Amino acid sequence: MATTIQISNELQGELSKRKMYDKESYEEVIWDMIEDQMELSEETKKDIEQSRKEIKQGKTKTLEQVKQELGLSNNKRK
Repeated sequence: MATTIQISNELQGELSKRKMYDKESYEEVIWDMIEDQMELSEETKKDIEQSRKEIKQGKTKTLEQVKQELGLSNNKRK
């Protein structure tokens, strides 16, 4: 069953900017945004979990450690 919703002119303008082609419906735009958010969220969750494991295993380095390894810690840019 289809329904009608009210949105502000500002939101309509933002949705219009996200259209991939002129005849794309606002529903398609919204579904694409929802799908992108869901995929990003799952990917982000996996990345966070992997990062936590690496931190616990001591597989990370501080920025200062990396700078020292690359010989950049005491260099000043001109």
